[in-house]
Amino acid sequence: MKNLGTLIAAALVTLATSGLAYGQNYKVGVAAEPFPPFFAPDAGGTFSGWEIDFIKAVCNHEKLDCTITPVTWDGIIPALQAKKIDMIVSSMSITEQRRKIIDFSDKYYDSPIGIAGVKDQTFGVTPDDMKDKIVGVPSATTHSEFAKKHFTQAAEIKEYQTVDEALQDLGAGRIDAVLSDRIGLDVFLKTGPGACCDLKGEVTPDTAIYGPGVGVGMRKEDSDLKAKINEGIKAIRADGTYDKITKKYFSFSIYKD
Repeated sequence: MKNLGTLIAAALVTLATSGLAYGQNYKVGVAAEPFPPFFAPDAGGTFSGWEIDFIKAVCNHEKLDCTITPVTWDGIIPALQAKKIDMIVSSMSITEQRRKIIDFSDKYYDSPIGIAGVKDQTFGVTPDDMKDKIVGVPSATTHSEFAKKHFTQAAEIKEYQTVDEALQDLGAGRIDAVLSDRIGLDVFLKTGPGACCDLKGEVTPDTAIYGPGVGVGMRKEDSDLKAKINEGIKAIRADGTYDKITKKYFSFSIYKD
């Protein structure tokens, strides 16, 4: 029989080589720019929202020590690659282009894509409807990629650091339309500043750009972590936790089977 010291040493080696070391803190990267109702900081910098509740539930189920870590959107993948964060939970669409450099969990939600515009302008959401219009999009996103590919007749595809900035310009009359997640647009349209505008419709998604939905971004080598996150997503969907969280923020399902 092995002595206690040998058993403890063996256990420590197992933990160190498993990829999910006991007591390790996993930094969950979210975009520093607010994106309610999915995530947004309060005055003290503490983040809350649907995605925050979602990843906390997954981490709790899988007994992972997770810390929310804000990162600028255009630097979030480099931060993951540099190991400044361990996961991206920031409404990032699973795309083939991104899969070339990082890995993803299973889908955890899927948002329809919409276009908002000022109420006194009547138009649809087709490429022809965007002719000669200034279309605002958040930069370095699938939305900007979609607009550049499909809205070639637009007067300008204007990129913004955040969706909020684009919507502010829409309300001020500096642009004609904003292309973004339908859920986020709906939230804006229910606010005071959003009274200027309405939803023009949902865009037919280009699956080559938008992919199958939104997933947790991880480094390719972190296969053990990916397995745990997938287990957690499956478990909270099965036990009702996912639906309970969703009902706090939405009156409809944001997960498309």
